[in-house]
Amino acid sequence: MIKLYNIDGCGYCAMVRTVLEDLKLEYDKIDVPWPQFQRKEVYQVSGQYTVPVLIDGEKIIDDEYEIIHYLKQAYPVNI
Repeated sequence: MIKLYNIDGCGYCAMVRTVLEDLKLEYDKIDVPWPQFQRKEVYQVSGQYTVPVLIDGEKIIDDEYEIIHYLKQAYPVNI
């Protein structure tokens, strides 16, 4: 199951959510607090406090553009 560490008001997170939805991928959205110092779970999995962070199996990606590129490569749309 894909996990996305997210903040609903974050534009970068919204970019990733849009791609996940466009690709019709199921994912577990984990909402994190606004204050970075409270994002201990994000830090534990990625080594940083910023979001979005995507986990897909053993793959951990912490940049929105890298996440989008990965998703489009790993889950191409079948027309």
